[in-house]
Amino acid sequence: MRIRPFELERWQSVWEHHVDLNISESGVLPMAAATLADSPSELDRILAQPLGYPQTNGSVELRDKVAATYSGATAANVLVTCGGAEANFLCVWSRIEPGDEVVVMEPNYGQVAGLAESFGATVKPWRLREELRWQGDPAELAELVTAKTTMIAVCNPNNPTGAVMSREAMDAVVAHASRVGAWILADEIYMGAERDGELTPSFWGRYDRVLCTNSLSKAYGLPGLRTGWVVAPEKIAEELWGYHDYTTIGPSVINERLASLAMAAEKRTEILERTRRIVRGNYQPVAEWIRRHNFRHIPPAAGAIAWFAVPESDALARRAREEKSVLLCPGEQFGMPGYLRLGFGGHTGELLQALSRVEEILSEE
Repeated sequence: MRIRPFELERWQSVWEHHVDLNISESGVLPMAAATLADSPSELDRILAQPLGYPQTNGSVELRDKVAATYSGATAANVLVTCGGAEANFLCVWSRIEPGDEVVVMEPNYGQVAGLAESFGATVKPWRLREELRWQGDPAELAELVTAKTTMIAVCNPNNPTGAVMSREAMDAVVAHASRVGAWILADEIYMGAERDGELTPSFWGRYDRVLCTNSLSKAYGLPGLRTGWVVAPEKIAEELWGYHDYTTIGPSVINERLASLAMAAEKRTEILERTRRIVRGNYQPVAEWIRRHNFRHIPPAAGAIAWFAVPESDALARRAREEKSVLLCPGEQFGMPGYLRLGFGGHTGELLQALSRVEEILSEE
């Protein structure tokens, strides 16, 4: 099997450590491990933890806490993975065969489409439309889904647009998946980072063939824990565990303990409130900057990412990197030239400095 190069991940890895200011990321300012513990004794217990193997599908404690965030789910529905990337990988690997068709929301984080193609499937993009405020057209979805469709993959809230699917669009995905018996793979990693504070509805419980993936990397500001999960029908969660045995085997025992602290109900609320404060506060100067330059833009409903139309986006991103040591993500990385993704989840001061540096380039044009 030959894999399709994952251009976005390689591009970010190459450049993010070679600039002063990185505003290409889609997460929020990472938290420190110490902030997850409510007492010195809790930190001492973590440091005293023997570094053995944990339960490979995740401890019952952590899976219970994850399950509590999905209506009707139990620990048996949850598989803990090494980040959302492994969660998505296991879902595609276990469901897709050569000759299948996979309908993928586009633009999107490129992992699922790349994997599906590499596993021999035909990938059919379901385009989000700017004229629909970055919603997908249900009528177009109806034409894309056929008897060969094995999976419909969505990212909700969406990366890079920050759009949250309408109820009509969610209903259409369920209706067309059930029409042909396809799986829904719902990457919900930005859930909890909504600017208005209203939690994005999950696909969980809407259909009996739903796989929901998530992690602590984006809305929780804990990417270094490399902790994610799949929520699936109990039989499928057990099956995915078998695939997991061939990949990372199990989570880190220290990371899992910290993740369990993060997913405790009160701490989880505290973390997501922090994320929403960052998103609300930092979006305002970004929105003003975009308006000042008359870039076409639909405000994101969720996530610390702004997606806006910019002529010669790749050239502007290259100049920002080479001349101003600022990293922006050009739309070419999402197959959409003429747009930029700007991450605003970091330090406010650094964000303002980065915007000022890019403005210097724009003032020359």
